[in-house]
Amino acid sequence: MNEITTTTNSVDAGIMESVLLGGDLSKLTPEQRVSYYKHVCESIGLNPLTKPFDYMTLNGKLTLYAKKDAADQLRKINNVSIDDVEIVENETQFLVKVKGHDSSGRSDVEIGVVSKKDMQGNLGNVQMKAVTKAKRRLTLSLCGLGWLDETEVETIRDAKLVNVKMDTGEIINAQTSENPQPVSDELWNRWSDLCNRADKVNVKHANPDRAKVIADDLIAEGKELRGFVEAAERQAAAENGNQDS
Repeated sequence: MNEITTTTNSVDAGIMESVLLGGDLSKLTPEQRVSYYKHVCESIGLNPLTKPFDYMTLNGKLTLYAKKDAADQLRKINNVSIDDVEIVENETQFLVKVKGHDSSGRSDVEIGVVSKKDMQGNLGNVQMKAVTKAKRRLTLSLCGLGWLDETEVETIRDAKLVNVKMDTGEIINAQTSENPQPVSDELWNRWSDLCNRADKVNVKHANPDRAKVIADDLIAEGKELRGFVEAAERQAAAENGNQDS
């Protein structure tokens, strides 16, 4: 964080100190928020154009949380390897413990817990989500980052996602009825095709309202759903191959 402070000349020192100590990005101007976001990404080697972080309010403060792209890029940059995955199932949830190490040889252990009521009760998807959650938590931990992963944000009651325009840093009023990121026909068609594939392999999925869903959220949901669908398709193909033989 000290590197970010010294390199962010465009951010007032007093405000920057307040942000670093208090963790409230709402105190920055929109321009300063854009600068802060870019410097955070650059300081750990992430590409800001891929939008690896997004915004939320937690305990009354605007802060960042890590998205899938952040974990994916950090895993590659730091050569994070998964050494062992242990899955424990009980009556109400899946608990996954993962062990791993990075290129420096540092090792760590993290867990991911997901309720069986999640993912509309599809236990296969719940298990995969728990594994994904554990791997992302391990990656962030090994990289020495204290940000929450997006798979954790949804389980925190007081956490609220906030729409911030990435190019201007402007906070969009969450109460407005206007969709700040409308879904294009192309994106909606890709989502519909993916849902059709999901239905064929019995993978449950959300059914968002196109007029209300934000494009970035639909893209993120699509990435996660695609992973589940492709896994189910591979399993179905393998089962069909065994039957044929």
